[in-house]
Amino acid sequence: MQRVASLILWAVIGVVTLLWLPLLAVVFLVTAPFDPGRYAAGWWFRRAAVVCVALNPFWRFRTSGVRIRDPRRPYVAVSNHESIADILLISHLPWEMKWLSKEAVFKLPIMGWMMRMAGDIPVRRGEVRSRAEALQGLRDRLGKRVSVMVMPEGTRSRTDELLPFRDGAFRVAIETGLPVLPIAVAGTRHALAKGSWLFNRARAEARVLAPVETTGMTLDELPRLRDEVRSRIIDARAQLRRELGIDDMTDAVV
Repeated sequence: MQRVASLILWAVIGVVTLLWLPLLAVVFLVTAPFDPGRYAAGWWFRRAAVVCVALNPFWRFRTSGVRIRDPRRPYVAVSNHESIADILLISHLPWEMKWLSKEAVFKLPIMGWMMRMAGDIPVRRGEVRSRAEALQGLRDRLGKRVSVMVMPEGTRSRTDELLPFRDGAFRVAIETGLPVLPIAVAGTRHALAKGSWLFNRARAEARVLAPVETTGMTLDELPRLRDEVRSRIIDARAQLRRELGIDDMTDAVV
């Protein structure tokens, strides 16, 4: 039954994606001349994720925490990474962010086209030139008054422990003098496990933490900033897991 239900849900996601493409194309064409940051196109692209979650009876996703009063004040948002479902969860936040994502995803038909219209940023793992171009892409979006979203672990952890955070997002935050916006995610690991295509029942939450200002910081302070943000996310994630009733051994809701 789980396999059948999962097949149906993937079909539903496929239909939503197909229907969303012409809608997003219209938004992109209408707004592109006066919206260089592609804020409108990106915002509408994220709404597709919200619709997909709403149509999934296995998932109960929500957001909480600090409210961003000015959606056009740019932040360098960073989050832990538990599952591909993190993307669908964080997309519920009511302001637009441009995502740093693997270049391979941009090559997918339809999804990749929409990501390009939305102004998301591709990166190839393990290539120095690609990383440099991606960091420049982050600076470009921030300069156009749009926040960016980076998962500094680089990939999903297979264990309960967060992977080390990479420096790139924090370097950009210091160089631009913009605040880092930590986001803690809990509950998604069981929703769609790494290496599996099956949907599981899950309650998940993304909690926005207080921004960490970088004004006046130098690159010498990057390790301290990175470690402080990682520690805040770890603590908030642990609190979320307790509130959601997630078992520490299985990541399942108990």
